[in-house]
Amino acid sequence: MKIAIVILNYNGVELLKRFLPKLIDCSEGEDIYVIDNASSDQSLDLLSDQFPGVKQIELDQNYGYAGGYNKGLSQIDATHFCLLNSDVEVSPNWLQPVIETFSKSETTAIIQPKIRAIRQRNHFEYAGASGGFLDAYGYAFCRGRIFDNCEIDQGQYDEPMNIAWAGGACFFIKASTFEDLGGFDIDYFAHYEEIDLCWRAKNKGLGIKVVPSSVVFHLGGATLSHENTFKTYLNYRNSLFTLYKNLPNKNLIPRLFIRMLLDGISGLRFLLKGQLKSFLAIIKAHFAFYLAMPKLHRKRLENPNRNENYFREKSIVWAYFVRGIEKFSSL
Repeated sequence: MKIAIVILNYNGVELLKRFLPKLIDCSEGEDIYVIDNASSDQSLDLLSDQFPGVKQIELDQNYGYAGGYNKGLSQIDATHFCLLNSDVEVSPNWLQPVIETFSKSETTAIIQPKIRAIRQRNHFEYAGASGGFLDAYGYAFCRGRIFDNCEIDQGQYDEPMNIAWAGGACFFIKASTFEDLGGFDIDYFAHYEEIDLCWRAKNKGLGIKVVPSSVVFHLGGATLSHENTFKTYLNYRNSLFTLYKNLPNKNLIPRLFIRMLLDGISGLRFLLKGQLKSFLAIIKAHFAFYLAMPKLHRKRLENPNRNENYFREKSIVWAYFVRGIEKFSSL
């Protein structure tokens, strides 16, 4: 097994300074790559001067998360990729549990470790926690995180298990699987592309697991903050993209319709709170979805096998906002 640890970078010189040394110390024997999305800062100079053992792949423009990884990974020879955000701190022995899990299960194609927050190190981190799931309408939640409520990690989610999606902050995937799936959908640019990729993998009968004995810490918001309206736009648009591409035929119209109504309610909440830009971001996302429907339909037809057991809860919105459930263990 040959793992390539691959960081996608865009103007992240300070993050590279902060997190690369520990990554190098804890990943002895593995190749580390930085794919650079045409940074305008001193990222490449830093790598050459201070981290000459890290291999560089320079792209000619910023292709985003999806396009950047697609282009960069096509130039790397490995059996497995670890896609690692530049704002992730790894821990000692973080690779061994993942390697063992891949070795024991031929059908496991994607793995994520337990992801905790750097700012609150005993809390799960928003983007992945201890494994990702979906509800019937495509809302993402995690073992350890429902909407904005991130639980304290007390070992309650330490069992490895099959999950619906792996967090893109630290994402292990077989190189053959990434190639067979055609990589990330470049129309996403960033956000939700890992959920789409995982859903497409599940449609092909491949396994996705969380291995909590591997632990990493994620800073989060280093590229786009949680409050950034462009991120809001991408999340709402790309979640609709993902539903349209992957929902089973019998569920497509009713579930997509309900999801769009729920998006409308979310938009009204933003408006009532005086967050006009976030409200407009949702409107813009929906119009972008309408314009993309012909292309999305072609993609849907290219992948006719769609898993009907893609979701864990019927409605995480109902569970959280009506029933008051804030912990995964209470679902």
